[in-house]
Amino acid sequence: MKKLSRRNKEKALIISLALLLVAMMAAFIVPLPYYIESPGGAQDVRTVLSVDGKTDSKDGSYNFTYITMTPATFASLVHAWMTPFTDVYSRNEVTGGASTEDFSRINAFYMETSQNMAEYQALTLAGEDITMDYLGVYVLQIMEDSTFRGILHIADTVTGVNGQRFESSQDLIDYVSKQDLGADVEVTFQSNGKTRTEKGQIIKLENGKNGIGIGLTDHTQVASSHDVAFSTAGIGGPSAGLMFTLSIYTQIADPDLRAGRHIAGSGTIEKDGTVGDIGGIDKKVVSAANSGAEIFFAPDNPVDEKILEVDPKAKNNYQTALEAAKKINTDMVIVPVKTVQDAIDYLKNH
Repeated sequence: MKKLSRRNKEKALIISLALLLVAMMAAFIVPLPYYIESPGGAQDVRTVLSVDGKTDSKDGSYNFTYITMTPATFASLVHAWMTPFTDVYSRNEVTGGASTEDFSRINAFYMETSQNMAEYQALTLAGEDITMDYLGVYVLQIMEDSTFRGILHIADTVTGVNGQRFESSQDLIDYVSKQDLGADVEVTFQSNGKTRTEKGQIIKLENGKNGIGIGLTDHTQVASSHDVAFSTAGIGGPSAGLMFTLSIYTQIADPDLRAGRHIAGSGTIEKDGTVGDIGGIDKKVVSAANSGAEIFFAPDNPVDEKILEVDPKAKNNYQTALEAAKKINTDMVIVPVKTVQDAIDYLKNH
């Protein structure tokens, strides 16, 4: 009986060790419905941008910064909780509920938009002729109760409604809001390079107005006498807009603006030249500092009132960037900007 008992104990030990090994492997392999956001790096804009086919060989660099967003496992979550400048977000917080494919298409559109706005703003500031052509309405979201759900898809471009074309997304919104609830409506759109026209109905939106139930924004394209070429495959999002703008402006209008300095920053760019807020700016400060940047431009806009109602101590991008720089004890100068002109003026005067 004693000999049998010892064998049972050995067998139980082997099974326990095997289960422990499987559990450990699962902790490192099995994905969880979370993402881990951490500092990524900084990349010289010249590696993805050229102007008129010429090489910008001046000393120094403009660098766009980026973060890494990786699917989480149990082991990586534990590591994230113990690592500074690392945050955990649910999959829905990151993607907004969009599929992986749709999320990638949205980010690709944001990158395309930031390039268009950067070119438009840089050439405008340089006094060059440039136009921005309206291509249609870009579909960013399709409401659950929209009759066009399953017909329209994320990243499609709506070019007309009931045979009418528009000059902006607001014009389209104004038109469909005047249609009767439940009325039939024909939408013409481009999807995967093909033009289609499909029917649906006008529905009541959450804001009480009539519409077709899509989230939208202007889809535009710029035209100028300069050949501004981007090679940003695999890079998404709008936050490189400011650095793209500075790089294009420097090459066309002021080749000595950079003055040999290694400059980094982050911020979206709008048609009027304002620099918009971005996410993960504390991590982008770390990325820039690790790359050896001397200057970091950070958006300096007021915190949204709705955010302050929830968190009265909420900081804006610039304040968060300044705090991160102090934590890592970097000599990199954090510069607040509200517009592209602010950044240009700083570089000229310092």
